[in-house]
Amino acid sequence: MKLLRYGPKGQEKPGLLDAAGTIRDLSGVIADIDGTTIGKDGLARLAALDPASLPAVGGSPRLGACVGKVGKFICIGLNYADHAAESGMAVPPEPVIFMKCTSAICGPDDDVEIPRKSKKTDWEVELGVVIGKAAKYVEEKDALDHVAGYCVINDVSEREFQAERAGQWTKGKSHDTFGPTGPWLVTKDEVPDPQDLKMWLEVDGKRYQDGSTRTMVYKVPFLVHYLSQFMSLQPGDIISTGTPPGVGLGIKPNPVFLKAGQTMRLGIQGLGEQQQRTVQA
Repeated sequence: MKLLRYGPKGQEKPGLLDAAGTIRDLSGVIADIDGTTIGKDGLARLAALDPASLPAVGGSPRLGACVGKVGKFICIGLNYADHAAESGMAVPPEPVIFMKCTSAICGPDDDVEIPRKSKKTDWEVELGVVIGKAAKYVEEKDALDHVAGYCVINDVSEREFQAERAGQWTKGKSHDTFGPTGPWLVTKDEVPDPQDLKMWLEVDGKRYQDGSTRTMVYKVPFLVHYLSQFMSLQPGDIISTGTPPGVGLGIKPNPVFLKAGQTMRLGIQGLGEQQQRTVQA
């Protein structure tokens, strides 16, 4: 299934995308697409529905983030061998973990703000993993039992705030709109191998990122297992698993960064596409 949330910001309704590409309204069945509805039983209930029996949504409504009420937005840094190389950094001996504030989450096609005083706002297409079942001290072999599905994430980052000023990465990752998420939560039954998905990102029509989840250092099952050793993962939590090469910071000899008035397009095979316009905060 492809689950989604549509409508004005803060007033999103749950929906699903049928085989013909029509949005079907789920608000008569569930209140939202969130941790309370994406567990195994909840997804089975939705899968049993006949999409044709649900009201069709006309027009082209705004899409919100595909998961609501996210508790934790956990990110993995330097998780692609080729991205670590372009960053001039060694592959870390254990996953690099940082948090992105949930207030950064926005719809897949919402405007992305360039922060005030920003000089180095950058892009990162990433595979998002959505937790469907609480995970604590899980074994790697059982990790995917705790995954509801996958989505596209643009881990927008301000590199100066992130790396050139004192403190941790969070402040370079958490500006409002720095977490476009969606368009859909694609349930894991539709993604037979999350480690074999093409992914790409363009700015103003120029392709900068053109990679694959095949080059991920720490794979999805290991990440769920690893994180669960340090924190419990709750239904609705999102793990953003890192980016392939082609970020603006890695362009040699002159890095390229975003400015207001540009358009980003990005996508992951089978998980849909996003498009954002950059605006000045």
